[in-house]
Amino acid sequence: MQATMTRPQTRGRQRGQRPSFRGIGRAVRYLTRYGWQAALPYIFLAIATLAQLAVPRMIRNVIDAVTSGFVASQTLDALTQIPENFIGAALPQILEATGRNTSLTLDQLKVQLEADVTNAPQALVYALVAIVVFAALRGIFAFLQAFWAEKNSQAVAYDLRNDLYAKIQNLSFSYHDRNQTGQLMIRATDDVEKVRLFIGQGLLQLVGAVILLGGTVIILFTSNATLAWTAMPILPIAIVTFIIFASLAQPMFVKVQQKLSHLNTVLQENLAGIKVIKAFTREKEEQVKFRSAADDTMNQQIAVSRLFTFMFPFIFLIANLGQAAILYVGGQQIVAGALSIGAWQEFSLYLVYLFFPIMMFGMIITQMGQAGASAERIFEILDARSDIVDKEDAGTLPAVQGLVKFEDVTFRYFGGGEPVLSNVTFEAQPGETVALLGATGSGKTTIINLLPRFYDPSEGRITIDGHDLRDVTLDSLRSQTGIVLQETTLFSGTIRENIAFGKPDATLAEIESAAKASAAHEFIMSFPEGYNTHVGERGATLSGGQKQRVAIARALLLDPRILILDDSTSSVDLNTEAEIQKALDILMEGRTSFVIAQRISTVVNADKILVLDKGRIVEQGVHADLLENSAIYAEIYNSQILSYEAEHAEQVMEGAL
Repeated sequence: MQATMTRPQTRGRQRGQRPSFRGIGRAVRYLTRYGWQAALPYIFLAIATLAQLAVPRMIRNVIDAVTSGFVASQTLDALTQIPENFIGAALPQILEATGRNTSLTLDQLKVQLEADVTNAPQALVYALVAIVVFAALRGIFAFLQAFWAEKNSQAVAYDLRNDLYAKIQNLSFSYHDRNQTGQLMIRATDDVEKVRLFIGQGLLQLVGAVILLGGTVIILFTSNATLAWTAMPILPIAIVTFIIFASLAQPMFVKVQQKLSHLNTVLQENLAGIKVIKAFTREKEEQVKFRSAADDTMNQQIAVSRLFTFMFPFIFLIANLGQAAILYVGGQQIVAGALSIGAWQEFSLYLVYLFFPIMMFGMIITQMGQAGASAERIFEILDARSDIVDKEDAGTLPAVQGLVKFEDVTFRYFGGGEPVLSNVTFEAQPGETVALLGATGSGKTTIINLLPRFYDPSEGRITIDGHDLRDVTLDSLRSQTGIVLQETTLFSGTIRENIAFGKPDATLAEIESAAKASAAHEFIMSFPEGYNTHVGERGATLSGGQKQRVAIARALLLDPRILILDDSTSSVDLNTEAEIQKALDILMEGRTSFVIAQRISTVVNADKILVLDKGRIVEQGVHADLLENSAIYAEIYNSQILSYEAEHAEQVMEGAL
């Protein structure tokens, strides 16, 4: 597989690709991992919403009980004041005014009126108790829905972060070369949180709004179709409005996340390089850079706020127009006697239930837009293809002897441009030490990066004991390869944990043995806590030489058959170097070792020296032969190695003085 890879999808989107909400759908499908637990919030939501829908009917019963009792009492009082000779003529009008059957006699009317007066308090109590019961049910199930929704959303966020971390760990170096650390961090933190908020809140609100809206429409049409049809025109207007705002908001949220990623990248780089910034007094310039990124983020967020600041008043306007229409039509029905006060109040409350979900859609769209943009960015990483993967039929690399061959190897970064290595062919016998010598950019580091398959050759192949590296699993290859890079990386934790990083089950005796071999044991034991000393972030509490020796011990603990040393003694003084080199000379015996040379001792003692220039091997052999027969080697040797040694020795002398 070549070191090629498609560009991140974000770049394509910036060129005009329309965003979608497919990422949200994929994130929501993470809920299916939890089976029935994922359905619990929606079951509780449905029960709470049904309880909410029952309350206006209970309020109508309260109002009707009060008004019927009051009207009955007033009517009885009025009947006692009407002369008996006028009652017969007035009875039909009284019956019609009170909504009674016009065929009732006076005595029957009095019986009904007295029953209304008597039953009104009881009906009032029943209705109030029902309101309290439904309110309690709604409260209980609303709590359960919120609890389980939060629990499920946290579980999804947990899964997403773990999947992201695992994917980022497995992506090849070429992916990390083209993606900034800050951008990857913001996707694993802020983007995941926005998706979690939508799953835990926005999605539940969306389902709740749909249930409430659907239930309200059904009740409105069954209770008063005329008023219901009056309210209906606002629904398609609101839906079209939301579709328009959603299409405008989604790309704006994408830009917000991109600006935030850039801001996070600037912050991360500045914190990582704070010593360099202070050393070169660049604080003000870096503040300007950060302020510029912060301004871009703020301006984009203000643009989003401007859109929604316009949207919400517009939605309220639509809702108020609908309410005005209902007030007019409902008022006419009340005047005509076709609608009771209780029924009107019930309809008014249900009308709120109709408008409330519509207004909720505004907040839901905000969350959906943010979550949609974030989900797309998350799945861009999860869908990314790694250049370096195990083949389906890859086998385990057996215990190696250390015969390494480069066969006509050419390598290009990202599959384009000039080759970094061109037709490199050489062979390292088991137990040999191979020194790589050449100017900066000659291809030394690329060769040692190809050995553990951090990258794959664009052309040619690399074998160990006859096994093509692409035919064996990465774990079996790298477990037999020890690497000490020039740029030492230690992790927060103890010295013991850092040395045992590649072999966590190592005993203290094994760790001490590796530390002694790398000349680290003495300075480790000088700390009060010895091997349990915490090294701080990136090993900040250790000197450069101490970190380098810990890194060497970490590699030696694996007892690798192939050893890669990228100028691994560059950060130590001459005395320490001599101790390390003596230990390395013993440890290199029987191991195939590749060393990027900066020291005379490395070059002189190497079994084979590869002289590289512009990605090609221009000379190879042992020190004495090359020094005598190769003008290129002699020039590099004299200009690079000797000058480096002289400069280093001078620095040591100055330090001693």
